Amino acid sequence: MKLSAQEFRDWEHKSITLLGMSGVGKTRLSNILRQRNWFHFSGDYRIGTRYLDESILDNIKLQAMQIPFLRDLLRSDSIQVINNITVDNLQPVSSFLGKLGNPSLGGLGLKEFKRRQALHHCAEIAAMRDVPEFILKARQIYGYQHFINDAGGSVCELDDPPTLQALAEHTLILYIQATEKDEKELIRRAESSPKPLYYREAFLDEQLEIYMQENDLPYVALIDPDDFVRWIFPRLFYSRIPRYEAIAGEHGYTITTDELHQARDETDFLDLICSVLDRH
Repeated sequence: MKLSAQEFRDWEHKSITLLGMSGVGKTRLSNILRQRNWFHFSGDYRIGTRYLDESILDNIKLQAMQIPFLRDLLRSDSIQVINNITVDNLQPVSSFLGKLGNPSLGGLGLKEFKRRQALHHCAEIAAMRDVPEFILKARQIYGYQHFINDAGGSVCELDDPPTLQALAEHTLILYIQATEKDEKELIRRAESSPKPLYYREAFLDEQLEIYMQENDLPYVALIDPDDFVRWIFPRLFYSRIPRYEAIAGEHGYTITTDELHQARDETDFLDLICSVLDRH
């Protein structure tokens, strides 16, 4: 959605989609706005509670069934397994995605890893296509005036034009671009605490071949899962930048993490957006 600064200020029910890598400040900003009559739609929360809920629970039960004590309780319906996913605790989604590599180190085989990646891909598309409906729900059911879509870092990887078009028609898309300093910090964090990630299959296949050759590994099962995530994250990070930029260039606008860090409340954020719209 393309607007002038005045059109944005006059927009009675503002709806914004935040794009950017995990860690750039999307959820921090969403939490600030949530206190000021904004409905916080978390893409990852929607994925975990609606589209991957059963798969996540099945994975947990599969692990529990390996323990005789828990197996007997599950089979007799003596215990129940539920997800406790919140906007601030998305660990079940992350743990379901898992990491590729040695099973003895908690890794997944390539076939199972790709299966889960594919499920996440479909779930993320579905979650983003829910945005227009939730914009209406937020106002008509819950009484919120405005709407913020805290999109996952992998939205730029969907390669699904209808989904992007729907977001562009119903929301103002704002890409949060990491400064060079913040780029280094995000990479440092990822290397110090490697977490499961989503990869486009073509990107994964290409990078996996390079990693296997560089480390002289004949089998995926020999990969150290954490080492692979540390190795691939910078490559993933920089591969996503032109994708974010293309989306922002066609459908939205760009701000930097430095600019966002200066927005300490709703007024600051709205003023920031207006200044960006004036630049265009």
